[in-house]
Amino acid sequence: MCETTYGLQLTEVFGVPVEKKLRCLQNLCVTGTQSSVLLQVMVAQYMRLLMEVSHPVMFQCSTLIQSHYVIIQERRKLYEANMQKAGLELELEDKSESEDGKTFFLKIHAPWEVLATYADVLKIKVPFKVNDIPENREIPVGWLFTPLRLPDHVMHPDPDYFTSSFDSNKHDFFLIEDKETFFPNSTRNRIVYYILSRCPYNKEDRLNKDKRGIKRLLNNGTYTSAFPLHDVNIYCISMCERYSLYRYWARFFRFYKEQPLNLVRKYYGEKIGIYFAWLGFYTEMLFYAAVVGLICFIYGVATYDNTVWTKEICDKDIGGEIVMCPLCDKKCGFWKLNSTCNSTWQSHLFDNTATVFFAIFMGIWVTLFLEFWKRRQARLGYEWDLVDFEEEQQRLQLRPEYETKCTSRRLNRVTQVTIPTRTLNDINADINNNYTSIIGVIAYRLAVFAALASVMKDSPTNKLELVGSLITPQLATSVTASCINFVIIMLLNFLYERVAIWITDMEVPKTHVEYENKLTVKMFLFQFVNYYSSCFYVAFFKGKFVGYPGKYTYMFHISNLRNEECDPGGCLIELTTQLVIVMTGKQVWGNIQEALLPRNARSHPESLYSRWEQDYDLQNFSQFGLFYEYLEMVIQFGFITLFVASFPLAPLLALMNNILEVRVDAWKLTTQFRRPVAAKAHSIGAWDEILNLIAVFSVVTNAFIVAFTSDMIPRLVYFYAYHPGTELTMQGYVNNSLSVFKISQISTESTPDPGENPAWYRDYRYPPGHEHEYSHTMQFWHILAAKMAFIIIMEHVVFVVKFFVAWLIPDVPSDVQARVKRERYLVQEYLHNYEVDKLKKQLNQKGEEGQCICPEIAATVKHEVLSECLT
Repeated sequence: MCETTYGLQLTEVFGVPVEKKLRCLQNLCVTGTQSSVLLQVMVAQYMRLLMEVSHPVMFQCSTLIQSHYVIIQERRKLYEANMQKAGLELELEDKSESEDGKTFFLKIHAPWEVLATYADVLKIKVPFKVNDIPENREIPVGWLFTPLRLPDHVMHPDPDYFTSSFDSNKHDFFLIEDKETFFPNSTRNRIVYYILSRCPYNKEDRLNKDKRGIKRLLNNGTYTSAFPLHDVNIYCISMCERYSLYRYWARFFRFYKEQPLNLVRKYYGEKIGIYFAWLGFYTEMLFYAAVVGLICFIYGVATYDNTVWTKEICDKDIGGEIVMCPLCDKKCGFWKLNSTCNSTWQSHLFDNTATVFFAIFMGIWVTLFLEFWKRRQARLGYEWDLVDFEEEQQRLQLRPEYETKCTSRRLNRVTQVTIPTRTLNDINADINNNYTSIIGVIAYRLAVFAALASVMKDSPTNKLELVGSLITPQLATSVTASCINFVIIMLLNFLYERVAIWITDMEVPKTHVEYENKLTVKMFLFQFVNYYSSCFYVAFFKGKFVGYPGKYTYMFHISNLRNEECDPGGCLIELTTQLVIVMTGKQVWGNIQEALLPRNARSHPESLYSRWEQDYDLQNFSQFGLFYEYLEMVIQFGFITLFVASFPLAPLLALMNNILEVRVDAWKLTTQFRRPVAAKAHSIGAWDEILNLIAVFSVVTNAFIVAFTSDMIPRLVYFYAYHPGTELTMQGYVNNSLSVFKISQISTESTPDPGENPAWYRDYRYPPGHEHEYSHTMQFWHILAAKMAFIIIMEHVVFVVKFFVAWLIPDVPSDVQARVKRERYLVQEYLHNYEVDKLKKQLNQKGEEGQCICPEIAATVKHEVLSECLT
């Protein structure tokens, strides 16, 4: 049988020199760190040593240490006594039995009576009747998916039951076949942790009711660790759940198989199960986006040789005769337009008519993804008994930090107990500090990147000759700048994480759920700025405010940093380069970090190395373990939606990464981490709102990318309004998109070495000598109007389709709604019949014993019997 046990652990440390011991203990005493774990773990070995040292400070310290040690012993004694009063069974493993001879393990077992009592308290739903609604979910070509299926003994296809909240006084009402397996492992762990988190460690007659819970005892060093045990060693072949998960789920070569979500939920709890369900569904939906994106890319390759403007740029008689103005001051010289031939070809792979279609498609895809996920989430909520689940129990748990920092107290009118609270001045001060810090960090990141981009732009690598057959100096510079930016992103990522935690701690959230939600918003905001600011800069700012030769625009007005111009092949290819390097680099680095974690699991048999010791050597799955997994995927979701118009292959890269991510996360959870405390969750929480905001924002960003970053709109305007002759053609587009400037009019600080005259630049301005010299032509305003019209039309079309699709697809499937209603009806009906039958038995028993039966009750029973006979 696979046993479920919860363990508390205490470690003692040996091998420290006497002089160092004394100095450490003296410092701890002087600084007053009486709750330090170091003090707690060292005191048992060195108490006698300190008592023998003839030193007044040491005598004082020994008194403090002895007092603290007694307090810890008293806490442990009272806490364990109260656990036994709650019905838990304790089993102590002496340190001499451990491998290192230093570690005590206290194993906690929950008998059936305790599980039943607290299942009643927690309103845990259990089966009472087999589902009688026929299920019609046959897939038309289901045989095609047979290779993707897992065996039934892995998927655990339990019979579909109607469930009701458990009542410890009605055991015979529920379908209890085996008490040992009636409650799944995750439920048993959750019940035990519920008891541990509320069990007091003070005497009942004391007034201080705040001294309770395992978290406080871990914080003050009474225990060093507390965790539920895995059911079996990962390397032991057995039919236990952990081994099944390891064999059929946590291996990469199972990447094409479905996930055993029901088994994940039973073993790890609903919160982790929901994460893997969401990650799997997200990966499935990425498949469709990846296919369409790949088709759009193939279209760009197929039309590679049919673009007139690219041929004109590469033509030595057209592009080879056009001399362009320098792209930067002093260090950049004049250059020939045909030097951008390769980057222009490369740009066409992503900047073509399919770009518009794909941008619209992704706007609709993201809506379908979110709407279908709501349906999938609703179905899981019903199957996993989360329909009526509320996180009130989690919301009522105050954080120890909140209770410590809140000196003011107020009376709770419901419980009539004084609780800690924060003053209005504290709240206002935290809000001001919070938003000031956030705005300051955002402004700092944007300013640093803009300055970095301008410096990189002035790099000496910007020369006319080619670096290679496919790489121009401009492209090489763009790639180099993107790589340097990625390194800076990864460094700032660590800093922003600390800043987000610091700001959230300053707010002193009341509960753990509130803390996690606040940290989620701040962390995502910082990561949003960190990862996306470079892409936003290239897409919407670079090359947009450069002025023109002779009147260039400079950054910050007082610096000599000239605003950066786009690559001659266009800004879209630079945006694509930036997106590929940052997105791919983040995914590769993240997977390397996760896959190369030190493997702590040992393969020794339990006769030599106990299971609880093996679990203790594993890494602790922290409260924010899932937080960082969600954050990684949501950042990726932003890349493939916000800037997908510039890189249709982004969903394909994300798909390949996520196929690996599912198995890596499963492997880590199964083999590298201690078993986390099971927790319930009916949704992905605050991430749901963040995904919706990204989805709406992505429509706007992609519309602006097509309009202002791509050259699609200027080409269309030329094709329909400014083409030469009577036939629609793109001939002459290159000359039409360039303006002429007289080199002699370039300012001294911007002039390179003397060269040819005149020079060209990308813009729509009147030539020198015109009455409106160097002012924008009417074509510029026509193109600008077309860009704005395209943005308005695309946004309205996509938003109308999005809202129509959201309205058309109900959030809860109709069959799930029917099952929920049927279940609620049967609960009432069966409970009523159960109570009536129970009352009949009691009355019949009393009648047989000759006891008096109340006339009103007898009449009621007679009425019920007659009613049943008549029906």
